Amino acid sequence: MELKRLRPVLEHPGPMATVYLESRPPGEDAGTQSRLRWQAVRERLEADGATSATLAALDTVLRQDPVGEVQADGRVLVAGDDGVLLDEHWDASLGSGDAGYWSSSPQLDRYLREALTAVRVLIAVADQQGARVRREVLGELGPDGSEPAEEQRFSATDSAVEGSGGARVHKAREGYLSHKHNQRRADEVVHQNASDIAAHLVRTADRFQPDVLILAGTVQGRTAVRTELPEHLARISVEADRGGVQDDAAEAALAAQVDDIADAVRSRRLATDTDAFELARSQGLTVYGPEPVADAARQGAVSTVVLDSDAASRSTGDALAAASACGAEVRLANLPTGDYGDGSRGIAAVLRFAVPTA
Repeated sequence: MELKRLRPVLEHPGPMATVYLESRPPGEDAGTQSRLRWQAVRERLEADGATSATLAALDTVLRQDPVGEVQADGRVLVAGDDGVLLDEHWDASLGSGDAGYWSSSPQLDRYLREALTAVRVLIAVADQQGARVRREVLGELGPDGSEPAEEQRFSATDSAVEGSGGARVHKAREGYLSHKHNQRRADEVVHQNASDIAAHLVRTADRFQPDVLILAGTVQGRTAVRTELPEHLARISVEADRGGVQDDAAEAALAAQVDDIADAVRSRRLATDTDAFELARSQGLTVYGPEPVADAARQGAVSTVVLDSDAASRSTGDALAAASACGAEVRLANLPTGDYGDGSRGIAAVLRFAVPTA
């Protein structure tokens, strides 16, 4: 994940407030509860020295939300005296807690950890006539390892695509035809429909950039589509053999398998990034902790900021701001502890070149 999208926020002159409001189940008193939660965070920020102009900017934005379910969504906001700089949904699991920080730079490590665990999933539930296609961005699992609730998913859209074959696709029973013309025609229709679905998936993937393509539905349907996929999509495709869209039970079965597949993608990504960090460490091209990372970034040496997958870090705003200025990206990894470095600090960096250390 590149930091350049957040560069205007990370490099904005401080001081500024960073606010996290966790997601909560919607209820009749969601509006009241949201106001009380924000008031508690506001009082902590005020005690830490937050200016009245910054607090007023946050008040204005949070008051604009309609009372009800929207106010129960998780949020991350960054604001300074000149207004709100960042206002996005933050779909962290229940129990992560509300928080407010008043500091020289925005404290976005919690937000970045959430973003780095997201998995972009393109799902096609296919048969021999067409497919239901939807996009989902699945957030991280809760601290107890449970499946994220539906409202914790970043987004979900759904569309349908019908093949252009336009004829029957069922092959004739033995003895039904004296020649193979209709059977060949059925095969051609299946092939054309699968080709149309694959073309639709290519167009959707070009815009959506999924981490994984999940092919579900009938065995014949999903197999036919898979054979029509270009190599770059075939490489990230996985077949789901449970559920579909016929009824609620089928949807639930498919959703459970989608979550399993997304979790496997997260695990592979974490293992890959951890291995890359270990390789750089063996070459002497890593530093640990907010101050060393910030110092290396100011020298233009940081290629990748690495956040610890398990530990919330100390203040990382200055390190992330400096890293964004030198074009670094950010990854999640299992940082070493003990003899290998202080993983409890929660942040490290992979370097482009070695730098002097204190």
